[in-house]
Amino acid sequence: MPRVKRGTKGRARHKKVMKLAKGNVGGRRKLYRQARETVEKGLTYAYRDRKVKKREFRRLWIVRINAAARTVGLNYRDLIHGLKKGGISIDRKVLADLAMHDPDGFGAIAEAAKQQLAA
Repeated sequence: MPRVKRGTKGRARHKKVMKLAKGNVGGRRKLYRQARETVEKGLTYAYRDRKVKKREFRRLWIVRINAAARTVGLNYRDLIHGLKKGGISIDRKVLADLAMHDPDGFGAIAEAAKQQLAA
């Protein structure tokens, strides 16, 4: 079997890793092995935290909706239940935005949910 020289492929792979390691301190950016380990761990964290970010935003929206719902005499659970019962499909992101920036609009939606709960 003929001998394969693969200097360009290896160099390209190293360059790719070193480029991703830019911004780290010391050997983490200058030495290939340390840079590779750092980059692998960083990419793992990035993948994981893209999921965590969605989770955290949903939690934030729920907290904001609950706080606004309590000002109109409901709690989060009853508000969501009333909206589902009334066929009002509005997601938590928009509800939280309404609660923060348009309290009157949120109040109108909350009243519609209250009426559905009473019925």
